[in-house]
Amino acid sequence: MAERRRMSYNIHREILDEETVDEMAKKSASKTSLCEKVKKSVRCSGPRVKRCLLETVPVISWLPRYPIRENGLGDLVSGISVGIMQLPQGMAYALLASVPPVFGLFSSFYPVLVYFIFGTSKHISVGTYAVMSVMIGGVTERLAPDSNFMTWDNETNASIINTIARDEERVRVAAAVTLLSGLFQILLGLVQFGFVVTYLSEPLVRGYTTGAAIHVIVSQLKYTFGIYPDRHSGPVSLIYTVVEICYLIPQTNIGTLVVSIVTIISLIMAKELNACLSKKLPVPIPVELIVIIIATVISWQVNLEAKYGVDVVGVIPSGLQPPVVPAASLFGQVIGDAFALAVVGYGIAISLGRIFALKYGYKVDSNQELIALGLSNSIGGFFQCFAVSCSMSRSLVQESTGGKTQVAGALSAVVILFITLWIGTLFEDLPKAVLAAIIFVNLHGMMKQFLDIPALWRSNRVDMLIWVATFILTLLLNPDMGLAASIGFSMLTVIFRTQLPKYSVLGQIPETDVYKPLDEYHQVKKVPGILIFRSSATLYFANAEMYQDALGAKSGIDITKFLSAKKKLEAKRKRHEKKEAKKAKKGLKKNNVEVKKEPNTEEQNHVSVIEIDAERDPSLPRAIILDLSPANFLDTVGVKTLRSIQKDYGEIGIDVVLAGCQTGVVDSLQTGGFFNDKVTKSCLFTTVHDAVLHCQSAITQSQSVAYEEITATHF
Repeated sequence: MAERRRMSYNIHREILDEETVDEMAKKSASKTSLCEKVKKSVRCSGPRVKRCLLETVPVISWLPRYPIRENGLGDLVSGISVGIMQLPQGMAYALLASVPPVFGLFSSFYPVLVYFIFGTSKHISVGTYAVMSVMIGGVTERLAPDSNFMTWDNETNASIINTIARDEERVRVAAAVTLLSGLFQILLGLVQFGFVVTYLSEPLVRGYTTGAAIHVIVSQLKYTFGIYPDRHSGPVSLIYTVVEICYLIPQTNIGTLVVSIVTIISLIMAKELNACLSKKLPVPIPVELIVIIIATVISWQVNLEAKYGVDVVGVIPSGLQPPVVPAASLFGQVIGDAFALAVVGYGIAISLGRIFALKYGYKVDSNQELIALGLSNSIGGFFQCFAVSCSMSRSLVQESTGGKTQVAGALSAVVILFITLWIGTLFEDLPKAVLAAIIFVNLHGMMKQFLDIPALWRSNRVDMLIWVATFILTLLLNPDMGLAASIGFSMLTVIFRTQLPKYSVLGQIPETDVYKPLDEYHQVKKVPGILIFRSSATLYFANAEMYQDALGAKSGIDITKFLSAKKKLEAKRKRHEKKEAKKAKKGLKKNNVEVKKEPNTEEQNHVSVIEIDAERDPSLPRAIILDLSPANFLDTVGVKTLRSIQKDYGEIGIDVVLAGCQTGVVDSLQTGGFFNDKVTKSCLFTTVHDAVLHCQSAITQSQSVAYEEITATHF
């Protein structure tokens, strides 16, 4: 192995504290006022209007320069491939949303065109998504349950469900929650709230989508077995549903079960074949479409619905629906669900969009993505669509088949339009069990996310805890409340980690200005007479008390005990002075009484605690340096804590200085009242090494003064 090159260097400068740095760098005292910031933000100019227009409607900036020769063929093939995938997925995910399948096709058309105009990601495939669909299904079934549409049939003398009225009401509910979620996304985008996705960490998103996938699977078991369990709501509703399905399994429709099993096996085998031939084929085989066509033909020829009671899709109206204003009266009942949909849909889309943007070297605007998705959902709500996001499987197909820009998405919408106008009615005999099987097979990728648990256990156990807790909360509380609870739990882990940081005493690497923890490095040496203390987290109200306790433990100083002893000594001195004053006043003389000489005032102010036991404990430091380089902010409690530490340790003769303060921390100290006439910025140092040199100089100077006083006394 080649010998590491060492370059010697020397730095000659004065010891720098914050006061000196401000003078040398000429710190500006002027700050932009809020009024000036507002004026600047609303100021209008030609270039600014143009820039805002291009940022708000990105298609204007890139479509006129679209290179047809380079990207045209790839986008065309990709668009057709994704459009073919949108057909079965749109119909299948409509079942998850508890609306007729044709509305899944609408949701694969209108929102995709809107995103083509306003979106910034070139590769994600916007449209129906399983997690979003099951969340909407929970809302539609809660507000429009089957029990509300039961009617009495005189011919059969039994209660039947008015499916036409039920489906109409569920479509109204889905459109209302979709419009409201879109408005939430637009509002968050306008206020530059794109950073909200940072609260959705990768372990949280993956745990959440895995839990939601379990909800999806359970919701489709009724189509697999041909049974009809009651709809349960509230916490642990998933458990009740599973228990009821197990109870109803003896009533399974054998024809439906056979269709499900055959479809699942066929899909798995076809997808494996697709994977094996992926390198040889220019485009993937449209497995789902082929299965749907074959199943529809068989169902039509055999008449599965009439002979075997297999539930089929039913009437699929051809053509597009006119726009309808969603029912605003439902907003109050779905506001919580709408916000959860807005956050989940955006989080999934921006996460996948950033992956592709990083891979292909372009930028995805997080706030514009919020607006694009918001417009897609809000406009889609008027056309009776349900909320959309992006699908990982379709996005990967769009990328692998040569898709280069948003044109591929627009072409996929054209394919859906063609299907909706002329072909959709041909799938009326398609068994719903086939759509459920497509959902099961498409979710196998999410089931692989369980492998995250052992991987996170080895790399970061806190992240593993977030994954598991999110999964369990999503299962128990349903996807909407489970998301809120998961984010809250994730925030608690952050607070927990800042409450229990690692506290270290630093030492110096010999002949360098580098300081490392003493308990982690063998060659690091403690600086004589100086304690360098560092916390791995910022100092704020949640850990301020623990910070003080850790400092006492690391320094070996029980500050409460020392201050108490000092106060007793001070009280004893005052009593003695008072007694002497009384004796002097009465003219009494001392007779055979020796009074122990107490330290004078100057000694009390500097080394009073040292004189309690007559001699200073050599193990105690003469100065403490608080390394605040890990701190990125200080609240009022943190400022008060530092001020209290400096005051308390100063009273027992130990100087306390701060080092490595960032600009924000210095500003917090200034606005928090840390500085006064006696405490200035001269106790703040740019680096730990500056603070060490300052303390060593002060210790040497005090020792010289003490030596001169002793010499003068004896000689």
